[in-house]
Amino acid sequence: MKKPPATDNDEMRKQYDLTKLKGGVRGKYLSHTTTASNLVLLDPEVAGMFPNSEAVNRALRLLADTAISATRSDRADRRLLSK
Repeated sequence: MKKPPATDNDEMRKQYDLTKLKGGVRGKYLSHTTTASNLVLLDPEVAGMFPNSEAVNRALRLLADTAISATRSDRADRRLLSK
């Protein structure tokens, strides 16, 4: 029984010869990315609560403003109580 002729199902163009690409280093910029970035990964269940990054930023700003306001009012209350 003869084998069917080999078909070339590769969609890459012939001028792209990947054998010429040498010297690549895996994770070359990983340390730079992790130290010089403000990238934050959300857990999937948390990320599902927000439609986009703008909504996340709005929620965080609101939370930060609330925390700052609560801290200021706590300080004011303590000052009033100490008098």
